[in-house]
Amino acid sequence: MLAMSVVPLLALVGSSIDMGRAYLVESRLQQACDAGVLGARKELGAIVDFDPDIDGAAVISKGTHFFNANFADGIYNSVDRDFVMTLEDDQSVGGIASVILPTDIMQFFGKDEIAISVNCRAELSVPNTDIMMALDVTGSMAESNPDDTSPKIAVLKSVVKGFYATMEANRQPQSRIRYGFVPYSTNVNVGGLLKDEWVVPQWRYPSRTLVSTSGSGGLYGYYSAVSPVSGTYYTTTSTFAATEAGGGYTCSAPANTLTTSTQLLSTTTAQVSNPSGTRTTYTYNRTRNGNTYSVSRSGSTCTLSTTTYASYVDTFKYITEPSLASGSSWLYKDVLKDTSDWRTASNGCIEERSTYEIDDYDNVDLDRALDLDIDTVPTAGAPDTQWRPMYPAMIYERARLWDGSGSFTTSEVTTNSEFLAPGIAGFAACPTSARKLQVWDQSAFHGYIDGLVAAGSTYHDIGMIWAARLLSPSGIFAAENADVSTRQRTSRHLIFLTDGQTSSLDISYSSYGVEPIAQRRWHPSSPLTLTQTIEKRFSFVCEEVKKRNVTVWFVAFGTDLNPIMTDCAGSGHYFSAKNAEELQNAFRKIARSIGDLRLAQ
Repeated sequence: MLAMSVVPLLALVGSSIDMGRAYLVESRLQQACDAGVLGARKELGAIVDFDPDIDGAAVISKGTHFFNANFADGIYNSVDRDFVMTLEDDQSVGGIASVILPTDIMQFFGKDEIAISVNCRAELSVPNTDIMMALDVTGSMAESNPDDTSPKIAVLKSVVKGFYATMEANRQPQSRIRYGFVPYSTNVNVGGLLKDEWVVPQWRYPSRTLVSTSGSGGLYGYYSAVSPVSGTYYTTTSTFAATEAGGGYTCSAPANTLTTSTQLLSTTTAQVSNPSGTRTTYTYNRTRNGNTYSVSRSGSTCTLSTTTYASYVDTFKYITEPSLASGSSWLYKDVLKDTSDWRTASNGCIEERSTYEIDDYDNVDLDRALDLDIDTVPTAGAPDTQWRPMYPAMIYERARLWDGSGSFTTSEVTTNSEFLAPGIAGFAACPTSARKLQVWDQSAFHGYIDGLVAAGSTYHDIGMIWAARLLSPSGIFAAENADVSTRQRTSRHLIFLTDGQTSSLDISYSSYGVEPIAQRRWHPSSPLTLTQTIEKRFSFVCEEVKKRNVTVWFVAFGTDLNPIMTDCAGSGHYFSAKNAEELQNAFRKIARSIGDLRLAQ
């Protein structure tokens, strides 16, 4: 009986031993299979414009390398190791791994080997994600980069639409992606996002009142700011040896080849008062082709700057209107205005809330610099905490004349002279209205992006301030920006795109008023320039938003990256794109980084 029981006992023990080995091999094989497809999918994601016919072999090779490193040939005495990967149409990577495991004990009972096979799959998916885009829509965005035929604003629109398509294609059915936008230039248009109690009931604006009876003293005329329309305009530099003559050096520039043609597009009239009469606006297109040259010398080296115009078209206006007659005058001063009509009468852009001129950016007092506080909710009856609507039509810049002469003053001025009006001259740009974070369908997304218009100067700080406010999970929209799932936290990203360095104009009507007159954060005798002030505030707010667990991405399009930009984004999160293709590649890399590489089975 004992002899008869040994055989089944050996079969039982042997099967346990061999099956235990088989389970161990299967587990290790699954791990190797997972490593292989994950490695292959990561390699695929790093290839721009992936073509399976061209790049497929490299992806398969990378995945096979990871598989082999995790499951060596012959491990556990296995044989016939095999690993096959497939690249799916949705850019996921599937895999099947198999080996044959010879048995140690079961072979004596007719079972020589055990076939083991596992499946694996890796895909790029997007979890709950909030993406806020601060988009430079300054006037230079209407120009073209040297390598492109389309204006930068057109390239931007196309690339952002492609980014949306990529993100949505990889979004999981149960996840949420929201997008928000802050188009910025000299100002931001956020009025439509504010509650009534967040806006001051009244505010003082640099304006004017008529002192005596109005009578016309003839017409005066002035030009508006120039707005780019189309074509290419860029500057390149080169060096050459100076000519030595008479003990010195001289540099000669080539003759200019620029040709200019001007076309009157329209003439419009409007009745005005104080003094009464007719304002006539002539709108012109100017087309330029060819080169202009300028040259400078340093020692025996000449530097030649070549500005190239290729069918470059811009538009400008010449405006005439009645001037005051002798004996009449204007009192230029700060005028208190009831702002209760701001939703219908203002332009949607805002002046920032109270602040101070900061001399130590390592120790900013946010109780005073409320413009840099991205979270505090305004309090009704506390005007320092509230925003102020912009009324460009009533703004006059005492005592700067239309021809550029005159000096700014904070004092009141009585005169019959006409001071610069930034709203008429084109120095009060108000971009397309900003949008809070929301889920978009493709039609609405495309419609909004198509509505972006290029105008104004480059004030990076106001773009960063409002992108941070609209994205912050603990700020004025905290209830809307909270995580929707305790199990899967929201991933937050701020994409900042610009085509230029900070470019401030003291004659602009900006989010801090007419700065030489308002002097809220800067004045003409400040130790920092206005440009430096803007950049310091930009950097401070960038660090503030990162404290909210927000990832910042910076894209310089057709301009150089500077330390302000790279320090803001941090290593691996900034890109320089000199043309449309490189901009598209940058946004693809951002999309891949935002996505979550994971195992699907």
